[in-house]
Amino acid sequence: MTSTESTDRPYASFPVRIGVQIQPQHAQYDAIRRTVAEVEELGVDVVFNWDHFYPLSGEPEGLHFEAWTMLAAWAEATERIEFGALVTCNSYRNPDLLADMARTVDHISNGRLIFGIGSGWFEKDYDEYGYPFGTAGGRLDALGEALPRIEQRWAKLNPRPTREIPVLIGGGGEKKTLKLVAQHATIWHGFGDAETIAHKHAVLDAHCATIGRDPGEIERSVAVGDKKPEEAAKGLYDVGSRLFTIHTSGPDYDLGLVREWLAWRDEVNAKG
Repeated sequence: MTSTESTDRPYASFPVRIGVQIQPQHAQYDAIRRTVAEVEELGVDVVFNWDHFYPLSGEPEGLHFEAWTMLAAWAEATERIEFGALVTCNSYRNPDLLADMARTVDHISNGRLIFGIGSGWFEKDYDEYGYPFGTAGGRLDALGEALPRIEQRWAKLNPRPTREIPVLIGGGGEKKTLKLVAQHATIWHGFGDAETIAHKHAVLDAHCATIGRDPGEIERSVAVGDKKPEEAAKGLYDVGSRLFTIHTSGPDYDLGLVREWLAWRDEVNAKG
């Protein structure tokens, strides 16, 4: 990283980290549990699930498990790795209850929870579980109302969280979502190629400037899906992305690609 990159993109000072989203679909829990153990052993930095009630690909009525009860189990089953949902759907739980759930999992894990949250989008979840789907704008407004309540509840709980729980907000909406990131998040998670991500970073930086927040406080995360490092890493790294998340789905959780990204991470971080 050059001094110019550091000045232009203060968030580029974060080290590279690798996340793996273990999609909790089409697999029994013992397979998910073994995969969590394996990614921790491999040296992955963060392991994620997702907060849905049905598979997002493959057989729509296939095997699937709920996110937050799973996260509590991961808190007990792991020792080093950070973890969380990518991302929690704000619509599914009372914000104060969700804050308490997160605080409890934070304590169970001795301070390794990343609190990922978004406004929600998968209509089948809403319809099947009886939540009003509403509009995208309405769901974002609800997220904006929930985040201060979550922060206030964390401050009231006894005991309080073990640390300032990192808040990850996912989504690239420029008028509402990225404004909420500037106000509340420590990690932003986005999707797209390097050009798209660079533009979103600039928008987020502008929101930070408006409220007087240092954009360097916000780690930049990006989904790389099933791409290899040679396909995506350099461009995304050059625009300031530092947390790179690969996904893998059941029934067979293939971690070959994860090993490639870990090797790339170690090479880049060794160079300083």
